[in-house]
Amino acid sequence: MELRLSLFGVKRSIDLSGLARFRNTGVVLATLALVVPLTLWLLAPAAVPDLAHGNVAGAQALAAGWAKGDMIVLVRHVERCDHSPAPCLSGNDGITDRSRSVAVAVGAQFEHLGLNHADIYNSPMTRTVQTAGYMFNHATTGEDWLISCKGRMLQDALAHKVPGRNLILVTHSECMAQLEKDLKVPNSTLGYGSSLFVSAANPAAPKMLGFIEASDWRTVSTR
Repeated sequence: MELRLSLFGVKRSIDLSGLARFRNTGVVLATLALVVPLTLWLLAPAAVPDLAHGNVAGAQALAAGWAKGDMIVLVRHVERCDHSPAPCLSGNDGITDRSRSVAVAVGAQFEHLGLNHADIYNSPMTRTVQTAGYMFNHATTGEDWLISCKGRMLQDALAHKVPGRNLILVTHSECMAQLEKDLKVPNSTLGYGSSLFVSAANPAAPKMLGFIEASDWRTVSTR
C-alpha cells in the first residue's frame, strides 16, 4: 500500500507496508522485553521463607514438625573472633565474648521448642564447640562431616537423622549454603546464630521450611 504526497509541486510516495512491518517489529520487541523477565521470574526457585516477623503459617509448620520430631536444623555459630574487633572469649579461633549472650538466647528458644527429642551435633572448630556449649550446654568434638560438607550436607544430615527425633547441627555458613544448594533453593546469606530449618517428614523428599535470624526469634508467632 502506498501513500502519495505532493509538497511544493514535488511528488513523493511512501510505502506504508514497510512502516507497518517496522511497527509490528517494535510491538514484538516490546512484548519480549516484558515477557522474558516475567518468565524468568516465574521459573526462578522461590526464596527461603523467613519464619519470623509474623509469618504465622511458617511458625505453625515449624512447631508442628518439631513436635513430631521431623526437623533438621542447621545453626550457624555466633560471632567469630577473628572477624571482629570485639574481645575474644578465649583465643582468636573462637567466638567473641559479647556473643555468648546471643548463643544463650537462641538456646533458650530451642529449649522452648523442646529438646527432649533432639540430637545435637557440632563441627569440631573452636567457634562451633563454644557456640554449642553456650547454646545447648552440649558439645561434641569429632563431627568432621560438619566442616567437610561440600556436596554432602543434605546426604550426611539425613544419615544422622533418627525418625521421631529432631536433629540440631551447629555448623558454618558454608554448610548452610551447601544445604540450600542441595535442596535447589537460593542462597539466603544468613547471619551469626541464625537457624535454617528443613522438614524431613519424608526423608526421600526433604523440604526447606525456612530460617530465623538470631535477633528475630522474638517476632516468631504461631497466633
